[in-house]
Amino acid sequence: MCVMEPLIIIGTGLAGYTLAKEYRKHDSYSPLTLITTDDGRYYSKPMLSIGMSRKQIDTADAQEMAEQLNATILTNTRVTAIDPQHHLIKIGNDELRYRQLVLAWGADVLQLDVQGDGTEEIYSVNNLQSYEIFRKAVSGKKRVAIIGSGLVGCEFANDLIAAEHHVELISQSHSLMPKLLPADVAAPLQSCLQTLGVRFHFGVGLEEVNRIENGLELTLTNGKLIHTDVVLSAIGIKPHITMALEAGLEVNEGIQVNHLLETSAPDVFALGDCAEVEGHVLLYVAPLMACAKTLARTLAGHPTPLRYGPMPVGVKTPICPVVVCPPPRGCTGQWQIHAEGLDVRACFVKDEKLFGYALTGRYVKEKYALNKQLTIN
Repeated sequence: MCVMEPLIIIGTGLAGYTLAKEYRKHDSYSPLTLITTDDGRYYSKPMLSIGMSRKQIDTADAQEMAEQLNATILTNTRVTAIDPQHHLIKIGNDELRYRQLVLAWGADVLQLDVQGDGTEEIYSVNNLQSYEIFRKAVSGKKRVAIIGSGLVGCEFANDLIAAEHHVELISQSHSLMPKLLPADVAAPLQSCLQTLGVRFHFGVGLEEVNRIENGLELTLTNGKLIHTDVVLSAIGIKPHITMALEAGLEVNEGIQVNHLLETSAPDVFALGDCAEVEGHVLLYVAPLMACAKTLARTLAGHPTPLRYGPMPVGVKTPICPVVVCPPPRGCTGQWQIHAEGLDVRACFVKDEKLFGYALTGRYVKEKYALNKQLTIN
């Protein structure tokens, strides 16, 4: 009797588990194996940046997920090599053959280049385990310095303030979320966070972190000193590509895949934060969900090209609701901005066509109407 090799998914983050769930909607019985370096708990990664003001983040353990997915889940297991030519992966001296392989192992956090004897007190949050370490570090502490003014830094600032911490936010940029928001849209969010008590330091970097008697002393590149208890680095992530490169897969910023999410090797696919889909790395939930649903159909024997719909990004800052649908990279339009106090509607327009938008306050509810007007490339 011929035994079918499994579909193997490396990674049990939001990408890996969402793909497995979607795949089981099309194929309930074919062998499925998920492999993860951690304990395999299922959780919603977007909740990590708003979890400090809550008692806990809901999870399901690996055994529960294995039963739900009719799958084998190998936890605390590190894949050491991929051999696309022979359809196998290596785990130390052991080998596993695959029918199809999906790389969903995510991204690595960017590391701060700083000096001082307190650099061990710099934390970053990129998964449930690192979140739990950070949460333990801030327990009983009041002062937190956040490095980075991107989406994650802003969400943590709002959440930590809500959890009654004192927050200093330090950024080399001159506004909040400069890669996502025009300055006129970022200003209301900054104003609201300042009202809560967040202190901003723009246009400067972090040079040193040193231990002092009652916490840490940060030296900024402009010479200013800040005293804090814990440092959270939120300067960004980069796709994990090292093993793919070693396996001979084509990589650029991420693992290069086509409109079917196929890599350069037969029967090897990639999605999520590690993938570069036809030249674009999109580190947000909406494109991940679109990719998972599409790839699930392809893996189940119904090749389906990826087509993105509107992909708005909701910024989880309750003090000032923000939603943004970024214009396509390289699109040469202009922002048309209408503001009434803290309520801003910004539309990115080219040739009288809408290619993106950013909304704050009461204008957030207009996203559904604007989604219908969007020009999708």
